[in-house]
Amino acid sequence: MAKRDGNDWKPATKLVRGGTMRSQFGETSEAIFLTSGYAYDSAEQAARRMAGEEEGYVYSRYANPTVRMLENRLAMLEGSETCRVTASGMGAISTTMIAPLGQGARVVAASALFGSCRVICQTILPRYGVETEFVQGADLDAWKKALSRPADLVLIESPSNPLLEAVDIEAVAKLAHAAGAKLVVDNVFASPVLQRPLDLGADISVYSATKHMDGQGRVLAGAICGPSDWMEEHIDPWIRHTGPAPSPFNAWVVLKGLETLDLRVKQACSNAARIADSIAAHPKINAVRYPGRSDHPQYEVHKKQMSAGGTLVAFSVKGARAEAFRMLNALNLLDISNNLGDTKSLACHPASTTHRALNEEERASMGLDESWIRISVGLEDVEDIEADILGALDAM
Repeated sequence: MAKRDGNDWKPATKLVRGGTMRSQFGETSEAIFLTSGYAYDSAEQAARRMAGEEEGYVYSRYANPTVRMLENRLAMLEGSETCRVTASGMGAISTTMIAPLGQGARVVAASALFGSCRVICQTILPRYGVETEFVQGADLDAWKKALSRPADLVLIESPSNPLLEAVDIEAVAKLAHAAGAKLVVDNVFASPVLQRPLDLGADISVYSATKHMDGQGRVLAGAICGPSDWMEEHIDPWIRHTGPAPSPFNAWVVLKGLETLDLRVKQACSNAARIADSIAAHPKINAVRYPGRSDHPQYEVHKKQMSAGGTLVAFSVKGARAEAFRMLNALNLLDISNNLGDTKSLACHPASTTHRALNEEERASMGLDESWIRISVGLEDVEDIEADILGALDAM
């Protein structure tokens, strides 16, 4: 059998081996280059490096060997030409949106976005003369109308935060490209294990590596995956001069997290699917949203794009904030936390936490009211998770 190149490896192998660079000491675990600066053999070499005439590291705000290993591994996994890692997921999103845009640019975005992404679109971008139009993500006619005139960037989440709405990535990509725009997909809820946006026509995928990639609640990091020329023209100068660079230590933690990403996500998916089914018939539940259930409004889209239903479940309890809080406060095993993608199961009330910066009308545009709870299902024994959630619902 012919020797397989790294690009031919299966995803689980790329997660363990991809992008590894060994030092002269031959370490098996990736080294942490915990340094801010680098020494040169001569003043002439320093000048050449700074001028870009010689390859090599000059400052860890620009690049770092440990960070570069993580970037190379993620690019291999995502199937992108290159990747840049940032200090947080919002660092990745904000860089992707602000760096390439300027006065007169136009953004079209799905209305169902993480709260801070909405703030960027409707509060920060207008300061720079950038217009944003929001559309219902599942409504292809709305996308056709919004993209019937030129645009520069299209932003979607699929599944969306927090109600797990699906956007047809392939269909929106075609519309975006016809309008002259690049499609950016926040793929954090699916993770690269379950969904590959670039294979579906997206131009750029972004991640909060804080979530499933670290997956153990330890560090902040973000990632931008996309074409080399776009990255070098827009993203590299922005990172170099504004400084949203990651810590080499954090990059190393995420590297080690990637080694078990495939196993963790698949087990959490199995747990989440069971939890969604077990709570769906509970008398205190109005509705359950899980991409793997056939009663999800965009089940067929999710099924086409994702290899499994994901690690998150959203459900609406009968009542409003008081009843939702009562349920959350009755949990014993699960933690109340706005993080997700962790080995620990976590529960939150999005309207008062992750999406609290939005007004009632803005939340209503994505179908979010005070009755919704979001569960990030972890790796505890599924019977214990199930018992805790059902017991908390009974306590309402």
